[in-house]
Amino acid sequence: QVQLVESGGGLVQPGGSLRLSCAASGSIFGINAMGWYRQAPGKQRELVARITSGGSTNYADSVKGRFTISRDNAKNTVYLQMNSLKPEDTDVYYCNLDVYWRIYWGQGTQVTVSS
Repeated sequence: QVQLVESGGGLVQPGGSLRLSCAASGSIFGINAMGWYRQAPGKQRELVARITSGGSTNYADSVKGRFTISRDNAKNTVYLQMNSLKPEDTDVYYCNLDVYWRIYWGQGTQVTVSS
């Protein structure tokens, strides 16, 4: 059984920063990639950022230059540093774990950007 535990969401003013963390635990025998997605009510879940086991990254155009994804392979943990946050970044953010043959999702953490 695999568990993803997310933390770091909350309320922040426009221009502020937050750091999300996601720790994976359980029967994990190999990780292809970890990432963050976000979803607003009534909309499809969309990729925010993703990092492979080799360290390759990709980002949504809307967050390039503002968000940075990183990973601690020894701890099976992925981080998302979010800077210069905008109101349109308000969403529920979900951690994603890709173990080649299956995808796992975290429970989601709310990020609200508002003055």
